This record gives sequence, structure tokens and C-alpha cells, in this order.
Amino acid sequence: MSHERGGERPVRLQRSFLAVPGSRPDFFEKALRGPADAVFLDLEDGVAPEDKPAARRDVVRGLHDLDWRGAGKTITLRINVLGGPYAHRDLVEVVEAAVDRIDTVLIPKVDAPGDVHAVDLLLTGIEAAAGAERRIGIEALIESAPGLAAVDAIARSSPRLEALHVGPGDLAASLGSRTTGIGGLSPDYPGDQWHAALTWILVACRANGLRAIDGTFDDYGDPEGFLASARRSAALGYEGKWCIHPSQVAPANEVFSPTEDELAQARGILAALEEAFAAGRGAVRYEGRMIDAASARLAANVVALADRIAAKRR
Repeated sequence: MSHERGGERPVRLQRSFLAVPGSRPDFFEKALRGPADAVFLDLEDGVAPEDKPAARRDVVRGLHDLDWRGAGKTITLRINVLGGPYAHRDLVEVVEAAVDRIDTVLIPKVDAPGDVHAVDLLLTGIEAAAGAERRIGIEALIESAPGLAAVDAIARSSPRLEALHVGPGDLAASLGSRTTGIGGLSPDYPGDQWHAALTWILVACRANGLRAIDGTFDDYGDPEGFLASARRSAALGYEGKWCIHPSQVAPANEVFSPTEDELAQARGILAALEEAFAAGRGAVRYEGRMIDAASARLAANVVALADRIAAKRR
């Protein structure tokens, strides 16, 4: 079966993940020209049920008429929830018509590995029939108690799987959290009520070579709240965050990029350790603290991210 195949996962820059309703083709070119690393054309929550057939057609036209990859974007299609009346048409009508123009398919409300397997098998058939030259990746939204409980198995479910995303709104509803906001902090909780779920999902990602992407902060009129949310997830190790409004894109890109000082320090650590290792020492004092092989791995992560950002700008 296709989900048993191995292979290297693509490396993608996904600091900002901009949501664009598939029913708003007037937004497509703005997203293309904007600074977001990745754009997902949404057929799920961003589209009313009666508008979904037309949205599929608009998305197909947008994928063919606009050069997303030429603009440096990762282009993702968010399908509807599996088992409902829309997801199978999303895959058949949109992916079949634009199989070589989609980088990844985002599956909402993933509760079990079988959800990923099902989409993997459908994509395999579509690609085979079309003679596709590249394999479409899968990204999965973890936004329910069952999905969170099964996150380790989900993270191992398919070599197509590239990333797990946190869906704080539906997750809060599934957990029975007393909040009506999405992604912000509750004043009644002593700390960050999302911390445990974020960490759980992050560990599953890192154990399986996946990207970890934080989800929505719904109050786009609160830029400081968005920044605080992004900084918390970046500090944990997340690579990017959803943006539901273009005003959130630049802050996300900034938060999930190393600063000039961080990059200079990382390069200094690597240079100091290279010299120490050449001299037969496993650790060395650098700027008042001891650094060793673990410091080198941390610094290498910073430099690798900076290199990916620089490559996108060229």
C-alpha cells in the first residue's frame, strides 16, 4: 500500500501560512504577491456549503492561472472533513485537475492514522492516472481530543505526511475548554493553557521528521496578542504559524526567523567548536559559557533556517 513507501520529505519554509478562502478568487493574486511563505486555498471552514462547488472551480482556475511556485510559495489545498459530503469531490475535482500544481493537501480534523491513509491512497491513484511528475505531500490538522490522543500514530502514518498543525479552535471545543476566543490565553488559567497540547504535537513531529505549525490566533485586531502567541510557539520549536489576515504575515515571518544577533552567535559557536574539536577538545568556553556538541546542534538549526530564508529571497 502507498502509505508504506519510504522516501525523503521535502524541506519547506512555512513561517507564515496564509488562509485564503477558495470562494474568494479576488484574494488569490494578493496572496500570490504578498510575503507569506505558504498559502492554503481553503475549501473547508472558509467556504459556505452552498459555495463549495463554485469554490472548487475557482481554486482550479487559480492554480492554473497563477504561478505560485514561481512566486516562491508553497501552495496547499485544504479539503473538507473526511466522511462528509464534500471531501471526496475536493480531491477528485481539484487535485485531478491540478495535480502538478499542488504541493500539499491539508486534512482537517484528523482523528486517526486511517484518515491520512485514506487521502494517501486517493492521491496515489490520482497521481498514477495523471502520470504526475511529483508526489503531493500531506499535512494534518490536529484539532480534537481523539486526534491529540492518537498524535504519535498519526505522525507515523504516511511518508507523504510532512507537517502537523495545531487547530486551537476545534481542539478547545473538543476538550470542552471555557473560551470563545481562538488561540489566545484565558485569564482564568495560570499560564498557557495550550502549552501541553503544543508540546505533545511538537514531540510527535520531531520524532518523525515532520514540520510543526501553530494554528490560528483569531483576533487580528490584536497584533500584540498574535506576536505573543507566535513567540511562545517559536520558543518551543514550532516553525511557523497560521495567518488568517494579511496583517499577521510579516509578524509571523519575523518571529520565526533568527535575528541577526542570533545568527551571528550561532556562527560564532560553530566556529569556536570547530577550532576546539580540531584541537581535540570536546567543549570550550565561549562568551562566558561552556559550549559543546549539543550547542553545535542548536547553532546548526539556526544557520540552516537562515540559509533556507536566504535561498527564498534569491
